[in-house]
Amino acid sequence: MNLPQIELKVLKFWDTKKIFKKSISQRKGSKLFSFYDGPPFASGLPHYGHILATTIKDAVLRYAAMRGYRVERRVGWDCHGLPVENLVEKELGIKSKREIEKLGIKKFNEACRASVFQCVKDWEATLKRVGRWADYSDAYTTMDNSYIESVWWVFKKLFNQELVYRAYRVTPYCPRCGTPLSNFELNQPGAYQEIEDQSVWLRFPIKGEVGSFFLVWTTTPWTLPANTALAVGENINYAKVKVGEEKYILAKDLLETLGQPYEIEKEFLGGALVGQEYEPLYEMKLEKPGYRVVAADFVSVEDGTGIVHIAPSFGVEDMELGQKENLPAIVSVDLEGKVKKGLGIPGEGKFVKDADEEIKADLKKRRFLFKEAKIKHSYPFCWRCDTPLIYYPLSTWYIAVTKFISQLVKNNEQIHWVPEHLKEGRFGNWLEGARDWAVSRNRFWGAPIPIWLCGQCQNIKVVGSIKELGKKIKDLHRPYIDDVKFTCDKCGGEMRRTEEVFDCWFESGSMPYAQWHYPFENKKMVEETFPADFIAEGLDQTRGWFYTLHVLSSALTLQNIGLGVNQPAFKNAVVNGMILAADGKKLSKRLRNYPSPEEIFAKYGADTLRYFLLASTPIGEDYYMSDKRVEEIYRRTISTFWHTYSFFKTYTDRNFKPQKSFKPSNLLDRWILSRLNNLNLTMMAAMDNYELTQGARPLDAFLDDLSNWYVRRSRRRFQKPDKISDKNAASQTLYQVLLTLAKLSAPFTPFLSEEIYLGLKKTKMPESVHLCDYPSSDKKLINKSLEEKMARVRVIVAQALAERAAASLKVRQPLAALKIKNAKLKTDKELLDIIKDEVNVKEIIFDAVLKNEIALDKKLTKDLKEEGLARDLARSIQDMRKEAGLTRKDTILIVWQSHDKILSGLMTNWGKYFMQENSAKEIAVYDKKERYLLTKDLKLGESKIKIAIRK
Repeated sequence: MNLPQIELKVLKFWDTKKIFKKSISQRKGSKLFSFYDGPPFASGLPHYGHILATTIKDAVLRYAAMRGYRVERRVGWDCHGLPVENLVEKELGIKSKREIEKLGIKKFNEACRASVFQCVKDWEATLKRVGRWADYSDAYTTMDNSYIESVWWVFKKLFNQELVYRAYRVTPYCPRCGTPLSNFELNQPGAYQEIEDQSVWLRFPIKGEVGSFFLVWTTTPWTLPANTALAVGENINYAKVKVGEEKYILAKDLLETLGQPYEIEKEFLGGALVGQEYEPLYEMKLEKPGYRVVAADFVSVEDGTGIVHIAPSFGVEDMELGQKENLPAIVSVDLEGKVKKGLGIPGEGKFVKDADEEIKADLKKRRFLFKEAKIKHSYPFCWRCDTPLIYYPLSTWYIAVTKFISQLVKNNEQIHWVPEHLKEGRFGNWLEGARDWAVSRNRFWGAPIPIWLCGQCQNIKVVGSIKELGKKIKDLHRPYIDDVKFTCDKCGGEMRRTEEVFDCWFESGSMPYAQWHYPFENKKMVEETFPADFIAEGLDQTRGWFYTLHVLSSALTLQNIGLGVNQPAFKNAVVNGMILAADGKKLSKRLRNYPSPEEIFAKYGADTLRYFLLASTPIGEDYYMSDKRVEEIYRRTISTFWHTYSFFKTYTDRNFKPQKSFKPSNLLDRWILSRLNNLNLTMMAAMDNYELTQGARPLDAFLDDLSNWYVRRSRRRFQKPDKISDKNAASQTLYQVLLTLAKLSAPFTPFLSEEIYLGLKKTKMPESVHLCDYPSSDKKLINKSLEEKMARVRVIVAQALAERAAASLKVRQPLAALKIKNAKLKTDKELLDIIKDEVNVKEIIFDAVLKNEIALDKKLTKDLKEEGLARDLARSIQDMRKEAGLTRKDTILIVWQSHDKILSGLMTNWGKYFMQENSAKEIAVYDKKERYLLTKDLKLGESKIKIAIRK
């Protein structure tokens, strides 16, 4: 089998016959199965994570279509935001936001637009090669005016519900990109990195007490010039200790951090320190009083000294505490993340992380540095450009998520998550701790925020549509939208648009509405199909796209505007884990620690990769990618399916006609049909519940039963049947099994299932397996008792064969008897005959006092040895037939020569057996004058025999 070639042939078949379109058109009038496809960035190439998610999507959607739904499948592309901008910056050699402004927004955005689709063809090629069915010709893009208009509509709905506000807050900020980030962007993969940083313990002189200090610990020396307070825990125990000639105040539980002998002079609670003043390390002009001790509930004694340095401009908690305590805020760093010049701070003009060393050296020189150390800790980086983030004070537009947290949590109760633990765990916990969402970005290539501000009275105007814009504009992007101005209806002043653009996550979170230009078009269709029946993405999207979808749908349905009330955006979510290298490390192009998708496609086919991704690892857990693991799936599952089908095609008569009302009577037929219908029930139950692993895995076990038990046990019925009716029964059974299997497996292995189905298809059957209905189980054919007994038979056989192997007794060597302890099968003659045949024993004896479950009689009589030799020789002759290139229909002449009396007698006594087993018309003595197809000298036991064959 060359699966990659088969797949390319099937792709051509689907394309030529327009099978995908037919799968939708044939369900016209059926209930629509609603699916949202998260838009990836087409500016980069697809990787295994995308292939995994797309395989899950395709399997569920194919299954839904076969279950009778009309399944529209639309893909989309995320076009905006930092991922695209960063790529263009590299192409243009731009290293800072200032350089973009110098180039001009128009030129930069034109470059962004041109770069957006540079990888679309690669994406489409990969998705199609994986077998992903979708309408690629009707893809939505987030940069279309229609999409942006719907985003505006979503934003205005939130604004009208008083869920939008502007605030000056400390927020995660990328100094290279020059924009704030949302808190959930800090939870994207790779956002936090383990780094080695400066860690310093500092002496803050206590005002009015010469030689006394507050001991303070920090890992951000660059924030020290902005310090305006020290925080203590009101109910934490502190101590004043003497170290040499100096005195220090710190938490009593952290005295060991001093690292040298000390003498406790006084103990007190932190509350006693509140209000006490100190001398700053860098004195700045303050607009209000500062440099004093305040109480804060976030102070702990887990590390540090129990005294926290407060810089209100550079910490979320610091700013909140500063506002509560009316502390001054000093912004000692500029928007590029560099220490401001002219403030007398060491390292001025340098990036903050680079300035740390100079600040530390200065503090050491002035004897404020108590001690220092390197520390390894987790630090946030920009998820797009990999620059260390800083917390920075900015005026930003927020969505007031905290106003409707309770509804977020309630709406989550309506969602079915796979894996289930995400509902109350990773996603549920995140919802309960949700913060207000900073949705504005101080960037260029994105959907512009539709807010116009009056320069005189600060009146706000929010535009929710192009009609409300009141002006014809070809492109809603910057800089064109920035030229649109309004006259303030309150004071007559000029209103200009706020320069920010939307967080691209707000745009993708608006996708359920914006992809269809709702509510301006497709209103009925969107409202009828909302929420989505199904979505699927990676685990990281629980704090990304899944989250933004949920926030926006919950906000929009706080009131009934046509989308219902209190609705999640989706009903069912399947969440996959990460794909790692075989050693558990991240996949790395540099290290080449994984095979490329193209290598896998070319070697094993896309179906093998699909089945590996769907069946090898429970959904939600991490995958370990290796050529060896994929090869195992190919050999064990894919090849087994194909070879079983090939066996059927090889040994079934050409004039075979399937019977609709076939009723099996043979024990093996009844067993395999019972297994098949049980498999059908299992797979449907799993797939109906979106449990893809539980749906896919049973196929593997069934194929093992089918190939290694049913087909192997039935081989004689196909090849040398005692009755034609028995061969027909076996053929009817195997046909029914293979046809049903092709349909059951179609969502998982669409190519192989199609090829097998087309090979089995009869007239008047659907054109493609993917145009068939998913099979329904015939419960009348399920015989649980028979399945349990057959499972018991296989266990006994496995135990007996293991005992044979331990005694070095080949299976072809018959034995006198097998003893079995458990008598449950005593009355089942047909099952006992199977055991006798499989184990190759003459008799089965039930013995309740056996020590073990089974015991073999290993004594070999003369007759048993002779029969063993006969079987060995028959096998050798069969191998010669294959070597000679004979077909199963060819009859042969067998000739022999041996000087051994035992082997001469064997040929006489077992002649009829050899003729039957080897399709021979005659057995004769070897004549060297004659010509033969093949001649071999064989060794049987300790003796030799010459065997030759010809037609």
